[in-house]
Amino acid sequence: MLSQKTAYEWLRSLVGSKMRIRHISAGDHVSLSTLANCGTCADCDRGRPTMCRKAIGRPGQPFARGGRPVFQFASNSAFAERTVVKAVQVVRISEDIPLSSAALIGCGVLTGVGAVLNRAKVDRGDSVVVIGTGGIGLNVLQGARIAGALRVVAVDANPAKEAVARQFGATDFLTSTEGVRELLPTGADHVFECVGRVELVRQAVDLLDRHGQAVLLGMPAAGAEASFVVASMFLDKSILGCRYGSSRPQRDIALYAELYREGRLLLDELVTQTYPVEEFERAGADAEAGKVARGVLTF
Repeated sequence: MLSQKTAYEWLRSLVGSKMRIRHISAGDHVSLSTLANCGTCADCDRGRPTMCRKAIGRPGQPFARGGRPVFQFASNSAFAERTVVKAVQVVRISEDIPLSSAALIGCGVLTGVGAVLNRAKVDRGDSVVVIGTGGIGLNVLQGARIAGALRVVAVDANPAKEAVARQFGATDFLTSTEGVRELLPTGADHVFECVGRVELVRQAVDLLDRHGQAVLLGMPAAGAEASFVVASMFLDKSILGCRYGSSRPQRDIALYAELYREGRLLLDELVTQTYPVEEFERAGADAEAGKVARGVLTF
């Protein structure tokens, strides 16, 4: 509980206090990570904060409504005007970055771009297939572009998404995976499944070249199972899980903010539309219908 103080006033009271929060000051422009890692465990110390056990499946309840504790959404309360987060989640960014765009870094950008650069480690000249061009898939596309991939094939059932997919880095666009082999006869070096359907996981594996990697980013239903031909994996192929882009938010958010300032990372273009927070249901419906890359709620 914050007693009689607002969250902003509470932050002001902490900065420079005995808690020694040194990397930010009151009034700074910041981007928040949803990864509330502890910063002190073995995984955090090894530079693997996405594996911190205190950051997985343990939502906090720092607020109360009507005297009853309430959960904090995504460890940062994205639908709140003010919030309380761990210092490790806060990254200072340049004041010339619009906050409506900066708000996207800490979720879809870290996940999509991070999956390319940190988990798959896509290299110059590699071939990449991205299945699904929603908010995560678009960031995978631009991550592949930044990494220097030579052929980047976007696959989405909605043909209306071709223009934005190419804007973010796709060299080719297909409405199904059936045409991938015509473009990449021996298969792809990397296939990213960004939808969360088990049949697409199987297709991702089937599209791999020798030594290829299938990276799973989509979220199927809990308990969903996927199958593949085991013998197809013997040519050094891999299936990789990926949590939050295998990111290190303090490093990666600052990096992506600078890439944006250099014009190499697209953020403004991700924001198809802004909505007042009261129109949350319409924003959700538009996202589900594929009408927006990302919708941003404003107060």
